[in-house]
Amino acid sequence: MSGTTAPSLRDPAWAGRLFWTLAALLLLLPLLQATEFRLAPLFEPQALKVSGQFLASFWPLRWDGPFLWQLAQDGWRTVAMATAGLTLGFVIAVPLALLAVERLSISRLSGPGGRMAPLPAALRQAARWVAIALRSIPELVWALVFVRVVGLGATAGVLAIALTYGGMLGKVYADILESGEAEPAQALLRNGSGRLQAFAYALLPNHAAELASYTVYRWECAIRSSVVLGFVGAGGLGQAMDSSMKMFAGGEVASMLLVFMALVALADRVSRWLREALA
Repeated sequence: MSGTTAPSLRDPAWAGRLFWTLAALLLLLPLLQATEFRLAPLFEPQALKVSGQFLASFWPLRWDGPFLWQLAQDGWRTVAMATAGLTLGFVIAVPLALLAVERLSISRLSGPGGRMAPLPAALRQAARWVAIALRSIPELVWALVFVRVVGLGATAGVLAIALTYGGMLGKVYADILESGEAEPAQALLRNGSGRLQAFAYALLPNHAAELASYTVYRWECAIRSSVVLGFVGAGGLGQAMDSSMKMFAGGEVASMLLVFMALVALADRVSRWLREALA
């Protein structure tokens, strides 16, 4: 059509995207060199032969009645371990989060420049440090410690998940509560309300859906973690899988992997349903 200008087919932001892509590649190369990452050994004849033999041992699957019943019990222990560990982690996380949230500080309202008094500020910083310390140690390390203390079994896995996830939940809970509007909580505190009242009537209603959604997501992650913890003797499906792998029972391992994938898919579906219901 005369009098109109044809639209440009060139992306106006192509230069910026190209620059950041090249910058990312330049950063990735030294990281790969530092980790000595190599794909070539995967395709060597000996490696392919070993991989083929390992995969071939997965068939036929083991589906006899007693084994399936044992799988059901191990799967239930895995879910129970994750749920109990997350529940204990929640008990740890809530006090840590309430201590770390600066918006529940009464001294901050009357302090110069909105600053807290030294003692409350130190307590809140200590709570954040405790949360950081708990979540910085992987649950696998905690499980190794507790297996030596309480012995083999699900107790070690529950305690490991509780400590690591308690730190994770406490840190994220505090960040979520700090991200909203501060005026409602401050208004309640100025009018004589206690910290728990300000939390229950000002902060919690505005962030309940986000807090619940993150908690449900962490429950889904705990189910995955509980299987890994079984490889160090913390019970559940992972410990049974480790025993079968040591006995070169590929059919049993394949059946357990299928059960594990079904558990993760079910947890994902339940997690999604709960998040939608709480939204």
